[in-house]
Amino acid sequence: MKKKIGFIDLFIDEWHANNYPKWVAESSLGGEYEVAYAWEEAAKADRRDLQEWCRQMQITPAASLEEIVQKSDCLCVLAPSNPEVHERLSKLALTSGKPVYVDKPFAPDFATASRIVEWAAKHQTPLMSSSALRFSVELDAVAKLPGPVEFFATTGGGGNFPEYAIHQIEMIVTAMGTGIEAVTVQGKPERLAATLHYSDGRLATLAYSPFLSFTFHAQAKEQTVMNQACSKYFENMIEAMLKFFATRQTPVPLTQTVEIASVLDALVQGMTQPGKRIAVQK
Repeated sequence: MKKKIGFIDLFIDEWHANNYPKWVAESSLGGEYEVAYAWEEAAKADRRDLQEWCRQMQITPAASLEEIVQKSDCLCVLAPSNPEVHERLSKLALTSGKPVYVDKPFAPDFATASRIVEWAAKHQTPLMSSSALRFSVELDAVAKLPGPVEFFATTGGGGNFPEYAIHQIEMIVTAMGTGIEAVTVQGKPERLAATLHYSDGRLATLAYSPFLSFTFHAQAKEQTVMNQACSKYFENMIEAMLKFFATRQTPVPLTQTVEIASVLDALVQGMTQPGKRIAVQK
């Protein structure tokens, strides 16, 4: 019998909830896992409500958070556009001891991210969160560079910077690790550039405009990786999530997840303070 995944969402009719079930079914572990249950806090006025969404998706609606946590073997807390609700929506699931995946962006700031991680640890609940861009095929080449990455430059787009910058930060931290102490931002909300300052003197940059593709360049001491596209990141992310459900071991260090949330918060602050060095909360 397949393991049952439960979706917890602010409103269920959104892009991730609409696409993840298909990708789960198509993954290498699709014979072992299925999205079986869904729950939303409240329907959005211009979208399908839970009952209609579940009818069309052939997924069983849950009447309450308690029901979905009790019936599911593993849980996804979605709401990918609203990190400010992740702590509230994940709180009960994180007491269950069942593996919980929290969608990106994980949390709006360092304090919230730390509380979520501490709550999961208190209840011995496996926890994972990531941007899908961490799992792009092309990023694997960076891990093969001789020595540490000394400089990393990314570009990326999306509907708005506060929601989509997570993808570039995730790639930077995947390649360079933690240790970002401050950020500086230049430009306007619709077109901006930022520098991430590591405590050891290394630098990373990101450039954002809504229609830019996700790309990266990585430089180690003696070799450079130049990449003009990122591919298969959603498929690979779903694979990683299902393996996490199976093993109860996250492939993403939670120390990185917390720092990424803190860096994103600093960048958002920097949008209204161009050129000012904004400390990353630790």
